[in-house]
Amino acid sequence: MRLLLLPWALLALLGGGGAGIPPHEDAARVARYVVHQCDWGALATLSAREPLRGRPFANVFSLSDGPPGPRGSGVPYLYLTALEVSVQDLQVDANASLTVSLAQTPYCKKKGYDPQNPLCAHIIFSGTVDKVNDTEAVFAKLALFSRHPEMASWPRDHNWFFAKFNITNIWVLDYFGGLKTVTPQEYYNVTP
Repeated sequence: MRLLLLPWALLALLGGGGAGIPPHEDAARVARYVVHQCDWGALATLSAREPLRGRPFANVFSLSDGPPGPRGSGVPYLYLTALEVSVQDLQVDANASLTVSLAQTPYCKKKGYDPQNPLCAHIIFSGTVDKVNDTEAVFAKLALFSRHPEMASWPRDHNWFFAKFNITNIWVLDYFGGLKTVTPQEYYNVTP
């Protein structure tokens, strides 16, 4: 008996099917895909503390744009406390950058890509980090606690709050030849 595989079925078997990373020509979809696949990112602030005052300071934060599933909201949500040093920076200057990379997923390792290889896609956002309102906090809680369940048990006396990264600029590095710029409008309007 011969087995006939349609091209899309063959791609799915090889790990390149519809659930995989979008084509590099579609930078907005790549950005949405990467953000939804990532559970953490590197957030860079401008330090408000001596001796680093005014200098870049990067820190790792758990994040989520929605519960696991086929697509997320695209909004990077964070669970923060004013006790955290980077949050203290943000209270002085809310401007920040956020980087997420497929290096944290099995994708790059399976492909044999070094984290610095452009094919191991990463996204760089700039914008501000802001506390969400009570209505949006309901979704932020679902998004974060579904991916990071231990957050629900973190000390209540730390006064945790939900925040989001308000995106003003987006750069995608997913192929050789340099960064691609995606507008927030393109990013949010694309179907991931």
